[in-house]
Amino acid sequence: MTTAWQPRPPSSAPGWVESTWRTSTPLPRPCRISPTCGPRSSRDGSAVNRNERLDEDDVRVRPGRSKSRPRTKDRPDHSQAQSATVVTIDRGRFTIIDASGDRHYAVKARELGRKGIVVGDLIDVVGMDNSTVVHRDGRENFARIVRRLPRKTTLRRTADDADPVERVIVANADQLAVVAASTHPQPRTGLIDRALIAAFDAGITPLLIVTKTDLAPATELMALYEPLGLPVVEVANKKVTTHVRGLFAGHRTVLIGHSGVGKSTMVNALVPDAERTTGGVNEVTGKGRHTSTSVLALPFTGHGLIIDTPGIRSFGLAHVDLDRVIHAFPDLRAASDNCPRGCSHDEEHCALNTDPDVNPARVSSLRRVLRSRAEGESRN
Repeated sequence: MTTAWQPRPPSSAPGWVESTWRTSTPLPRPCRISPTCGPRSSRDGSAVNRNERLDEDDVRVRPGRSKSRPRTKDRPDHSQAQSATVVTIDRGRFTIIDASGDRHYAVKARELGRKGIVVGDLIDVVGMDNSTVVHRDGRENFARIVRRLPRKTTLRRTADDADPVERVIVANADQLAVVAASTHPQPRTGLIDRALIAAFDAGITPLLIVTKTDLAPATELMALYEPLGLPVVEVANKKVTTHVRGLFAGHRTVLIGHSGVGKSTMVNALVPDAERTTGGVNEVTGKGRHTSTSVLALPFTGHGLIIDTPGIRSFGLAHVDLDRVIHAFPDLRAASDNCPRGCSHDEEHCALNTDPDVNPARVSSLRRVLRSRAEGESRN
């Protein structure tokens, strides 16, 4: 026998709530703001009395996309902060030395934001009295860098002459030592000239150090730069003379040069406790092996610093104005005064072509830099 279809009767099971999504009067929703308008639950899931007042554990503040607001407008003035100097950086952690020469470990405070800190920066630090590497229970405790003081000098470079991104090598250095080897690897005047240009542009006093002169004489190289009026010294047999030590005493000196020229070897001779890794030269390519991977500042005589840097493969000058390049060639400046107005120093009527007192090798070096800079600007 066939029965007619009948609608399903409403369920009367306990806990059943009829759907109201088609009705015009929605179900009341519990209030999550007022403590008296409905049942609430605390963060741990336990029931909360509706007459109980809210506390900060029950309120969840969703931070903004950029930063969450501080809980108070009263910001610390850090009047008790101590001065220090950054000597090396490793994955966002800074090794610093205080006025007495003691080492501490620090991180950037949040209020510094994206302000960059490099080796040589003078900083203000809080919590330096309790900063250690690792506690006995395994907890790390770092001081906090709360201020970066204004920089006196900034040594910069770019990847090449077309790269607009500046890379800060070191801050607050007052002396730049360009290190070149007389042989093995062969000296390259291009890097020397570019480093001198960056030094003059930053207001840093340059000097030239020629190493490995016991293997080959460096007479021609030294004669090329002695007319510039900058100190030119030589280092032989991995030994540093008293004269060279005197050039570093009381100064913050940064060492720049290709890999394999002997920068780290000279640092180990100047500071015996440095223990910088050294490497040889590739017999096939004639180039040095890249051993140093980070910038390191070491205290030296007379409150000075010796700053060792990794070997540099290229030294871009995109940050240097073209009109200032000639100032790094003081031996050519007098002859360039006779050039016609607006001379690019790479033209047929340039006075550098006819002056008998200028060194043709120096003129060629200047023009290589100017051409590379001009090509970089045209690409940008």
